[in-house]
Amino acid sequence: MKIRLKYIVEDTDRHGNVRIYFRRNGKKIRLPGPIGSPQFLAAYQAAFAGETKAKHTPNLTQMPPGSVRFLCMEYFKSAMFRELSPRTQMVRRSILERFCQNKNDGEKPFALLQPRHIRARRDEMMERPEAANGMVKALRQLYKFAVRYDLHDRNPATEIEYLSPKNPDGFHTWTLAEIEKFEQKHPVGSMARLALALALYTGQRRSDLVQFGKQHVCDGWLVFTQHKNRNRSPVRQEIPIVGDLQRIIDASPTGDLTFLVTAFNKPFTSNGFGNRFRKWCDEADLPQCSVHGLRKAAAARLAEIGCTEFEIMAITGHRTSKEVTRYTRAASQRARAESALKRMVGERK
Repeated sequence: MKIRLKYIVEDTDRHGNVRIYFRRNGKKIRLPGPIGSPQFLAAYQAAFAGETKAKHTPNLTQMPPGSVRFLCMEYFKSAMFRELSPRTQMVRRSILERFCQNKNDGEKPFALLQPRHIRARRDEMMERPEAANGMVKALRQLYKFAVRYDLHDRNPATEIEYLSPKNPDGFHTWTLAEIEKFEQKHPVGSMARLALALALYTGQRRSDLVQFGKQHVCDGWLVFTQHKNRNRSPVRQEIPIVGDLQRIIDASPTGDLTFLVTAFNKPFTSNGFGNRFRKWCDEADLPQCSVHGLRKAAAARLAEIGCTEFEIMAITGHRTSKEVTRYTRAASQRARAESALKRMVGERK
């Protein structure tokens, strides 16, 4: 699920560089990248505070003791919050700020917040189920902190059910025909084809793809630590570089520190790479496809050839089979259907 910060817009110039702006009330303020960096967070908070001050909107520094706003500030100072990645901190802080500003809820005593209050707020957001679920998740973590630090004796948000997403299957999974169409448009030797191969033959997220470089190659294996949750629960991966991927790497221009580089021979940011890949898909007339869909396609292809969930998890880096099952549901159904009909035909013969 992709969460966008309020008033943040991204523009990409003709060279593929991403410029980040805080835009509100017709004004644009340039912010330093990448999104989630300490410099970005400081600039974003300054821009947000400058805009809201004129409207006399309360902020989290104005906190009556015992209020929800007070609890948020204590949470932001805790190790529980500071151990999160910069981007996760930014997103969670933004969600809790909006919760506090809605109907002045931040001024109310946090000890009196009941499940019915959270459920009512969730139901008001039914048209945006992903945002509603993000709000519930943030409140669960806020009150988890309160219970752990003996500020409260219960977590009312754990009693709130998540809403069903509008698209339960998430990002579109690439088909073989779509992969071939992309390959026809972007031949071997292009940066687009290298990006496709890295995503398809490693099954990794874009935040990992943009970091892969020669320094991660050891005796024909990619050895790296996944970017997601690298500070709290790092996942170390070792993935063999298959022959097809190695041939494309050898035939492609690469950077000094990363395989994937911009037109200026600079490493991509995660968001910049996502924007660039979006253009490559559009050039191949694949508007429904995305780089994350290749991660799902890789898992689905592994399922189609009979790999177990644990084998697939060894490639994708998932800690549990829940996400892998969701990724491979269609492939598993197809394989089971084929096996069942083959047995039925065999029995009739």
